Amino acid sequence: MAYTVIWYGKQGIVEKASFETEKAARDNALATFSARNMGGIVAVEVRKDDGTVVFSQAGSN
Repeated sequence: MAYTVIWYGKQGIVEKASFETEKAARDNALATFSARNMGGIVAVEVRKDDGTVVFSQAGSN
């Protein structure tokens, strides 16, 4: 099953990246969220390929 990390800015989706495992997708989102939050990212989600959200985090931007 594929997992997609979706990065959101104030105007909507900024970037998407695919990962083979949920752990890899979640680790990527957690490891880079703080730095990306300073760059205008307001939220990140990890979704299964069926669209189910398995992780999300929002910032204060």
